[in-house]
Amino acid sequence: MYAMVLLAVLGLLAAGSIAAALPPPAINAKEAPYGAVGNGKADDTAAIQRALDDAAKADQAVFLPRGRYLLKGRLNVPPGVVLEGVWRSVPSHNGIRDQGLPKPTDDGTTLLITADSGTEDAAPAITLNTNSTLKGVVLYYPDQKTDDVPVAYPWAVAMRGKNPAIVDVELLNPYNGIDASQNERHLIRNVHGQPIRRGVWIDSIYDIGRVENVHFNPWWSMKPKLFQWQMDNGEAFIFGRTDWQYVHNTFCFGYKVGYRFMESKAGVTNGNFLGIGADDCQTAVVVDQSAPFGILITNGEFVSFHGPDPTMVRVTGTNRGSVRFVNCAFWGPCSQIAQVGGTGTIGFSDCTFVQWDKAQDGRAAIQASGGTLLVRGCEFREAKAQVELNEGVKKAVISDNVFRGRARIRNSSKGVIVIANNAPDEDG
Repeated sequence: MYAMVLLAVLGLLAAGSIAAALPPPAINAKEAPYGAVGNGKADDTAAIQRALDDAAKADQAVFLPRGRYLLKGRLNVPPGVVLEGVWRSVPSHNGIRDQGLPKPTDDGTTLLITADSGTEDAAPAITLNTNSTLKGVVLYYPDQKTDDVPVAYPWAVAMRGKNPAIVDVELLNPYNGIDASQNERHLIRNVHGQPIRRGVWIDSIYDIGRVENVHFNPWWSMKPKLFQWQMDNGEAFIFGRTDWQYVHNTFCFGYKVGYRFMESKAGVTNGNFLGIGADDCQTAVVVDQSAPFGILITNGEFVSFHGPDPTMVRVTGTNRGSVRFVNCAFWGPCSQIAQVGGTGTIGFSDCTFVQWDKAQDGRAAIQASGGTLLVRGCEFREAKAQVELNEGVKKAVISDNVFRGRARIRNSSKGVIVIANNAPDEDG
């Protein structure tokens, strides 16, 4: 009898503990007293902000049911608050204007952003703070143009504080996508879309940030004027100061620069980049500056064939740091695989190179004008010049590579150069 009573009491206590551990129900921003309309016509900014502010006081999330929420103003997601729509994975709205397919306002949770049109340096449309999250929504700019130069807007989302997160979000057509600067341990996961000018900007990160499964494709529009402007001006991923940034499974198509590494006022990049890709970018990777401990790029795939001088990798004369490309594939009828300058160290290991020197003017796949160059264990699949070392190169190791045809290595350097154990074709 006592055992049965004890078990009953323990069961009640356990049930109470479980109930206490469950989060309270989310605030529905459409319900009273908030009254967001979600019809794409009424400005819902104030209603959603009131719900966010109340959620912060009650440790709750804010839920946006299916609807079209017009934002003529800006939202600030307080610390610890989740702003969540109905999507549980990133939706697709391919060619909504070009092909007559469903618009993002026809289904799901869509935020229609119109604030600060023509003003790039205004405050972002949505600001995330410490432990706050944006999840399961589509961000759409209904007034953006496809038949002319795009209209400038500020960043769609800014991530501040510690551990802000963006998950399962479609950035369908922002001018500027995500400002992930001035925070710690940001998480950007499952984000797709077509940012036009800038996709993701990462800077002033002093604790590890994470970017996972972020893909930028011209899903919104490939109308000629808009897409050409994006090809001439757009930058998909831009990195300033970040300490051991982790970037996994990212992709971009149709930008002037796919991945840019630069020195900001805060410093430079070091990080681990795995499975990244850039297709049809005028330059897939630009390195203006990198940290001495390195940018590690593994299992990348890069394609360049449009623009005034399509080049896969361009390391400018300002670089002093270290960059390694390991097990990467480079293809597409480009001018060159890599142009390497500066005083740093650039390495290519176990990589595959295809289709350079498209103008057939004798360009080498890899041309170095300074610093240290390492090319080891790579396959050059064209019977063309493989490597050119100019006078400014201080050190180079070109070894254990496989060549199509004969070895074509041009060396004008007076530095320490090792060229050994390369394997041309038997008839080369």
